[in-house]
Amino acid sequence: MTQDPQSKYPESPLRGGDQSEPGLTGAMPDRPDHGEESYRGSGRLTGRKAVITGGDSGIGRAVAIAFAREGADVLISYLPEEEDDAQETVALIEKAGRTAVRVPGDIKDEAHCAAIIDRAVSELGGVDILVNNAAFQMAQPEGIADITTEQFDKTLKTNLYAMFWLCRAAVPRMPAGSSIINTASIQAYQSSAPLLDYATTKGGIVAFTKALAEDLAEKGIRVNAVAPGPIWTPLIPATMPEEKVKKFGEDTPLGRPGQPAELAAAYVYFASEDASYTTGEVLGVTGGKPMS
Repeated sequence: MTQDPQSKYPESPLRGGDQSEPGLTGAMPDRPDHGEESYRGSGRLTGRKAVITGGDSGIGRAVAIAFAREGADVLISYLPEEEDDAQETVALIEKAGRTAVRVPGDIKDEAHCAAIIDRAVSELGGVDILVNNAAFQMAQPEGIADITTEQFDKTLKTNLYAMFWLCRAAVPRMPAGSSIINTASIQAYQSSAPLLDYATTKGGIVAFTKALAEDLAEKGIRVNAVAPGPIWTPLIPATMPEEKVKKFGEDTPLGRPGQPAELAAAYVYFASEDASYTTGEVLGVTGGKPMS
């Protein structure tokens, strides 16, 4: 049965709760849909071993659920203060009959990024899917004048440095046929002043994806990116002004924010053999916002 995408999920305003960064799913009165009830697997990732950063909530949780239901074992990394969300995600992975590994810590630390890959090798038996999904943003309505050096450094370390460190650690362990999937953003294409530092990193992720895809093609490792539009996750109420949260997603052609569940299939596609001839690409899931 077909369904009108405009009305498939609620329009704004959605209630995210009074939260501070990084935000928790359990504190959101209007909880996101991660595909808990809707995603059905078909064995497309049977026997695969995946690492997902930011896998505790939001897009990361939706991807973890989908990967597990497609047959993959999953390691999720997350900040220690997100432990409650991480435990919920682990329960969903294990309910799908797959192995789940939790690795709390801060990916701004190079040694921790290396340790994540080491844990995947030792506890999952390897790594052949790496999803660089974790990200930091903090909207500054006055733009560059209010973006401190500390915030700029935190954004770049979380969004770019960690991706570099994780890829560098993972690639020597990844066999031919492996897949790296990075999370870019509509902000790489339609950058906004309050998210100047975040948009800068997302543009960098697009360039990194294309360059790394060329680098790793001869190893048989594919590298692609998903570029979400406005997606309802704990990060939104935790990092954006209340007036922006109330209107979140209204400016898309579909007229509403997206839900994490609407992203999962894109990551499954890039991870699976269906995308065997696809590398260096960016797939937009933006509610109709153009990536140009």
